[in-house]
Amino acid sequence: MSPYYPSVVALGGGHGLYASLTALRYLTDDITAVVTVADDGGSSGRLRKEFGVLPPGDIRMALSALCDNSEWGRTWRDVLQHRFSSEGPLNGHALGNLLILALWEKLDGSVPALEWVGELLQIHGRVLPMSPVPLEIEADVTLPSGRETIRGQVAVATTQGNVEHVRLQPAHPPVLPEVAEALREADWAILGPGSWYTSIIPHLMVPDLRAQLCAVDARRLLTLNLLAEKETWGMSAAEHITSFHDHAPDLHLDVILADPSSVENVEETREAAALTGARLVLRDVRMKDTSPRHDPLLLAAAYRDIFDV
Repeated sequence: MSPYYPSVVALGGGHGLYASLTALRYLTDDITAVVTVADDGGSSGRLRKEFGVLPPGDIRMALSALCDNSEWGRTWRDVLQHRFSSEGPLNGHALGNLLILALWEKLDGSVPALEWVGELLQIHGRVLPMSPVPLEIEADVTLPSGRETIRGQVAVATTQGNVEHVRLQPAHPPVLPEVAEALREADWAILGPGSWYTSIIPHLMVPDLRAQLCAVDARRLLTLNLLAEKETWGMSAAEHITSFHDHAPDLHLDVILADPSSVENVEETREAAALTGARLVLRDVRMKDTSPRHDPLLLAAAYRDIFDV
């Protein structure tokens, strides 16, 4: 789609990171996905608790997004995403989670294991965890009964209260050298879309990772969600940006990308973007059906135009 093939680091988790990676695949093969490692629910949470490993689910999703668009790549993508349904202990587990776990145990290290999975799937790019240790999200939440502190990704994602601030435990987790190297060599660092307080903001709460994001020459882009999720229900686009700035006031952004349908007040949103140093870019990136999903081709076109400026 473009004669310019940038080096991109995409940070996030889950379906949001899957969306950005799928779009970026149309533009470049020089992609590094940096994935949150704080999930404590579902198959990932069970494996994390039982084996003391990083939660593999968001890593599996990122690997799937980067699969080669061939019969081999598409088949292995579907196999990786296959989820068992039974009355036994395998119920709910994704095969890809088990494959990643097996390679972690076999190779005794997250990066070599993920490289092996990447070779099997013939992915374009690479996938790295945000930190080599499992993390726990802690949030200050305002409820009708008062202010509380809650812990755990599932608890934060499903809270009935208003999330005011999040942090991680441990507070100063290590960052993989490969992540720091990818950021130093990147042309663009892209955050979002994705679950706000459990997939995007956690990257800002790793001190060394945030310091790298602040220091590198890469331009920084934030992709806003199409719809507020449960953890940010009722927040406007401008309030999402203000929340980002509150968590990382030292982090300069260059561009904030949003679909016009998700911006209630354009001027207010532009003012919020200015707090981060960013210009607001409004582009149609929503699927044409009624679902609040990013269209990969439209999102790729928006990224291409931003990269080419």
